[in-house]
Amino acid sequence: MSDLIKIAVDAMGGDGSPKKIIDGIILNHSFNKNNFFKIFGDKKIISPLLDGKISKEFYEIIHTEKKIESTDSPLEGAKRGKDTSMWLAIQSVKDKNADIVISAGNTGALLVVSKLNLKMIENIDKPALSALWPNKKGMSVVLDLGANIECSSKNLLDFSIMGASLYTSLYPKDKPNVALLNIGSEELKGNETIKETYQLLNDKKSGNYNFAGYIEGNHLMDGLVNVIVSDGFTGNVALKTAEGTANFITSELKNAMTGSFLGKVSSLLNISNLKKFKKRLDPRLYNGAIFIGLDSPVVKSHGGTDHVGFSNSLDVCHRIVKGNLIEKIKQNI
Repeated sequence: MSDLIKIAVDAMGGDGSPKKIIDGIILNHSFNKNNFFKIFGDKKIISPLLDGKISKEFYEIIHTEKKIESTDSPLEGAKRGKDTSMWLAIQSVKDKNADIVISAGNTGALLVVSKLNLKMIENIDKPALSALWPNKKGMSVVLDLGANIECSSKNLLDFSIMGASLYTSLYPKDKPNVALLNIGSEELKGNETIKETYQLLNDKKSGNYNFAGYIEGNHLMDGLVNVIVSDGFTGNVALKTAEGTANFITSELKNAMTGSFLGKVSSLLNISNLKKFKKRLDPRLYNGAIFIGLDSPVVKSHGGTDHVGFSNSLDVCHRIVKGNLIEKIKQNI
């Protein structure tokens, strides 16, 4: 089984854990038999959930009753010690016993514990939190989404290279277009840091991506750009705005289709299109933020997602390792 991709799973993080996590593993295994799961958590709870569902050659449970709470500050989470499920999962990647680690637990603690355990890739100053967003033509990688509030032009250049490497790891056949998120598309727009980054990217010739200049917030979903780069403050605001807008649209559409007799009849007539629309905006399909810049990949599943969303983030883990993300970043940097 040495050819299996080894995924270290913090089974105790996030809402409804560990059941949600284990159900996600079972679902993922039903369509992908190429993963081995190193599961960190309370064996007394986890074993009954797994027994008979997956062959024991595809998983191992590493027992610990300690976990980092969602209410902990990042420092409190780190102080809970080296025998928490999150710390042990990250430690297994550090010790090369796993290829990648995933947790649905406390985001701040995951970033801190990851940085305490894992080294930075050489010549990368700061790691970034990135995620996949849907667009009209497929998917985009967006980073940074909140790991770094303040960034230099060197940081944004690094994010561009890492984001392009992530995109080509996930979509090997495509050469991505990279753009900087800005308040305008003209060269003169934006602060000094973004202007400096523009010049650096414009001058840097790369065979791994095309530099497409600036992109404004209203064009994020157009599909002309595959990698969107910003500082963590701007990226996080953009992420929360996009999530809120998607929730608003689906909620209002549901109200319109179920609020009156005419709406109900209309929804029945359009049920196929409505199902496609709902699926396109389903956040579970895009679950799994990636903490990149460290010498091992760390994936953060949304704490509130269900087992379907967690299964999708396990699929992201598989594709990242199979696509040799870390090696791609090292080569491109």
